[in-house]
Amino acid sequence: MALLQNDPITQLAFSVYENRGVFAVLLGSGLSRSAEIPTGWEITLDLVRRVAEAQGVPAQTDWAKWYREQTGQEPNYSVLLEEIASSPDERRAILHRYIEPDEHDREEGRKKSTKAHHAIAQLVRAGYVRVIVTTNFDRLMENALREQGIEPTVVASADALAGAEPLTHSRCYVLKLHGDYKDARILNTDQELSAYPDGYNRLLDRIFDEHGLIICGWSGEWDHALRAAFLRAPNRRYPVYWAARGTLGSGAQELTTHRAARAVPITGADEFFQTLQQRVETLEKSQRQNPLSVELLVSGAKRYLAKPEHRIQLDELFAHETDRLVDQLDGDTFFAQGQLSPESFRARVQLYESVTEPLARMAGVLGRWGDGKDFDVVLDVLRSLYHHAGKIGNGLTVWLNLRSYPAVLIFTAYGIGLTKAARWDTLLQLFSSALATENREPQRIVSTLFLWSWAGGEQQLWQQLEGMDRRKTPLSDHLLEVMMDWRKSFAGADANFELLFERFELMGSLAAFHENDEAQLEKAIEASAARNDVLAWMPVGRSGWRSAGARTLLQELEDESRIVELLKAGYAKGSRRFLQLFAENFKLYARRMSW
Repeated sequence: MALLQNDPITQLAFSVYENRGVFAVLLGSGLSRSAEIPTGWEITLDLVRRVAEAQGVPAQTDWAKWYREQTGQEPNYSVLLEEIASSPDERRAILHRYIEPDEHDREEGRKKSTKAHHAIAQLVRAGYVRVIVTTNFDRLMENALREQGIEPTVVASADALAGAEPLTHSRCYVLKLHGDYKDARILNTDQELSAYPDGYNRLLDRIFDEHGLIICGWSGEWDHALRAAFLRAPNRRYPVYWAARGTLGSGAQELTTHRAARAVPITGADEFFQTLQQRVETLEKSQRQNPLSVELLVSGAKRYLAKPEHRIQLDELFAHETDRLVDQLDGDTFFAQGQLSPESFRARVQLYESVTEPLARMAGVLGRWGDGKDFDVVLDVLRSLYHHAGKIGNGLTVWLNLRSYPAVLIFTAYGIGLTKAARWDTLLQLFSSALATENREPQRIVSTLFLWSWAGGEQQLWQQLEGMDRRKTPLSDHLLEVMMDWRKSFAGADANFELLFERFELMGSLAAFHENDEAQLEKAIEASAARNDVLAWMPVGRSGWRSAGARTLLQELEDESRIVELLKAGYAKGSRRFLQLFAENFKLYARRMSW
């Protein structure tokens, strides 16, 4: 028997974890039922009761039976709503009563986000889910997301879709197919639900084609336009999991057959999503060093750094962590063979970051609070890791190049710490120090580990990361995200960490620009203007396209005190004119990158 044959939730957890951001969630009215927001059938029977009682009919034990006897038809939500209210505004007002909590509901804890909503929101916060499609009118999902600090892009009408942030760029995209209960444009009746606007259909086609699906709370029996979209989607790319209590109905069975979906028996939405979230979190933690132990290591580095007599302990701490990291990098997880896919690349990058985090954050501490003696410690770490990365020469080029990513992370964290402390001379020493492998001539760190100078920094490769597909500087943008998570160790409560990060990159660009000769650059000015190109090649980070950061950084290069500091530290080869030429080259790059 297969190991996961009778455990579809664990199988789903592995799929969600290994395919970060790939799965979309499709939620129906059943998800809000535990919040005591009635389903469409319950609203239907209540409307029958209210209409009948208004006509003087005595209370019935079975209002559905009474309705059949009176009309010869099954109770129908759409028919009743059309009879009672002729306009969308009237229908919205009726629905509002069933969804909006009153004072008594609040006291009893009803009509608020459920455990399932909160578990989904936690998956969104962790980056595992980015798209939520729902047939519900309520705002329970949005409320849960906001409690996690996530402001979702909410599309509840065709008009909202036209002006919404693109799906690719949104951290969380919520598509409310039937509208929002506070908007008169909600879709209630069979006629209204028979077909979606063209924009909705195109968006659903894309979601169903490009994402895996986790379905819960939707019967698959009604919502004809949604069923049609589901049946239009080909059965490919990623799997579909349909969580349901009991046996799926005939309508749902047709859809599961079409998409080869896997049914997941559950006792309730709360338990299902909580279990899924917890198992994904467990898988994540199993690949990441215990956060508490990371904090202890960082604290140890700070403690040893504070007292000169603990210098030996500091060296031993870094040596031990470097050996530990190298042992992990030698494991089968980082094999250089195998196929490349967006999913495998994302997983490999995430794993490198998780095993490198302790040492990188410790290096950042040395950069921020070191006294100069720290430099040799970090340089030894970088040389050790870079040499280790070059020991394997056979395998997929992408995986071989990525082997030095831990060195990139440590170099970046240390460099940001130095930048935060304005240790300009040590920062330039870092950029200018040589790294070598058995098969390559020594080269400066700025020529081996910095932005696209790094062999693993190919733009198209890093655009495969979630949300980076249209970024101009995907590696730079991703490194900013990583350092944002680690910054408390070495940057503190910096009010503008983004600018600090870009200042570090600008200093790297200047150090790389040192490869040029000032006299040759002067000659290149006229030729550059003629062909509308830069003066000379150099790696440029995200400030090349982010005009706000570029303006601030260029103003700093015109500040007399900053100029004196940088020239004294050895930047621009000690030449004011060289610094001016660098600034001009940066502007030319920024102009080209803004196209």
